[in-house]
Amino acid sequence: MRVAKAGEWFAGRRLAPGLDMLTETFVHGFVRANIYHLRGRDRDLIVDTGMGLAKLMPALDLTPGKPLLAFATHIHLDHVGSLHEFAERAGPRQSADAFVTMPDASTYADMFGELAEPVTLLPAEDWRATDYAIRPAPLTVVLDEGDRVDLGDRCFTVVHLPGHSPDSIALLDEVDGTFFSGDAIYDEMLIDDLPDSDRDAYRRTMMRVLDLPVSIVHGGHGEGFSPDRMREIAQAYLDGRRT
Repeated sequence: MRVAKAGEWFAGRRLAPGLDMLTETFVHGFVRANIYHLRGRDRDLIVDTGMGLAKLMPALDLTPGKPLLAFATHIHLDHVGSLHEFAERAGPRQSADAFVTMPDASTYADMFGELAEPVTLLPAEDWRATDYAIRPAPLTVVLDEGDRVDLGDRCFTVVHLPGHSPDSIALLDEVDGTFFSGDAIYDEMLIDDLPDSDRDAYRRTMMRVLDLPVSIVHGGHGEGFSPDRMREIAQAYLDGRRT
């Protein structure tokens, strides 16, 4: 297996003016999460940071000197791997203590080495999946339900949506309806059978999702989708179906 060339690890594309999405092309699909870069007037926002197999910061189109906040929707491995690269790090209060040490019991980092083909290209010459670990990244901003993340020209409200994990939080712009939902809801097979998943909590989350005033959903995996599709996914889960 060859080693990824410089600049090859991340694939990025523009979703909307001021909003880019990156993915780790050569990571197993189960842990190939979306990374979002939203440019605000006063500071930029990074939503989730991938696996941390290659440095994320150089792959971002950043403005030198502009403040930057990295936001973790939850503590699972595919969302916090590069969080340590950022000086300002926001995440959920429910798992804040675990960000200090990033234990496998919280991140599931130990599961990565058990995948049959964790990567299709090597991130480095001597890289081995069995050595994978996540660097500690203590939160500098601890977020609760109803807190605000202000970028200057737009503001997001924190929404606690447990079920997939107890600490799952999302960001909703209540003015234009942009919704960064993390793994609470996305347009692929939802995961509700992890050791820290709670299906009863997930059902309550899906009932709440049905009424959220969103215009576009940017999930933790897969493509963005409409509010109608969001409600279809949520209702299917409540009905015990998968769409």
